[in-house]
Amino acid sequence: MNPRQACLACLEREPVALLEAALWIAAEHDCSVEPAASLTHLHTLQREVSTQLPMLPLNELAQPLLRQLNALGYQQDEYLPLRPQAALMDKVLQRRRGQPLLLAILALELARRLSIPLEGVNFPGHFLLRVPGADHLLDPCGGRRLYPADCRELLARQFGPHLPLTAEHLRAATPMQMLQRLSRNLRQLHSSNDNDLAALVDAERVMQLGPVQVNDYLARATLYQHLDCPQAERFDLEHALLLTDDPVQRLKLSERLGQLPASKRSIH
Repeated sequence: MNPRQACLACLEREPVALLEAALWIAAEHDCSVEPAASLTHLHTLQREVSTQLPMLPLNELAQPLLRQLNALGYQQDEYLPLRPQAALMDKVLQRRRGQPLLLAILALELARRLSIPLEGVNFPGHFLLRVPGADHLLDPCGGRRLYPADCRELLARQFGPHLPLTAEHLRAATPMQMLQRLSRNLRQLHSSNDNDLAALVDAERVMQLGPVQVNDYLARATLYQHLDCPQAERFDLEHALLLTDDPVQRLKLSERLGQLPASKRSIH
């Protein structure tokens, strides 16, 4: 079983092996990554965290769990420009620095093992967590509580003041959605660090993990353009054209398609 197959197999388990799946994604980029070794390390971390948790009902332990992880050094990677290691789970476990999504996946794994109720929230720009039924969200980078006003402020910082907070922004994320978001993050990080082949691996995984967006086809088309694969680029541009309803985008896509070399067709 190759790393991609192992990653997808983690989604078929009950419960889903989310953190292990993230480790197999890292193994796709580095054959020296051994998920089993990282999972052994996680048992040690679980014991270290659990001994420091206060004597409270389980549904009140999510924030102390996040604060304990923060105290142990698991914090948001602030290095700029951000590097792919911020989204590779094996590196996050080693460095104790990562993107909010990776810190959230770590917290979710520990919470599951300790029977602490916790779920991921697919908030745009900054992945968040929530105790089911709570009136607030939790920042995986330290455990700060976020109420609706805080969420609006966070959204405005990420995207400007004109994007309103909606119920869609506060929906719980499925494991597959989290892995797809992780793959999109890695695609962007590898691309911005001039590693188009690694970004292509992530782009293909995005397509495999669930419903795709226009931007997913456009991102992969750009990678194929950089790699001088015009027919593959054409395939993705044509699919983006089928998906978009934006007339300006449709015009730009048609122009870009017109600039590609003609497709070679064989008659049999």
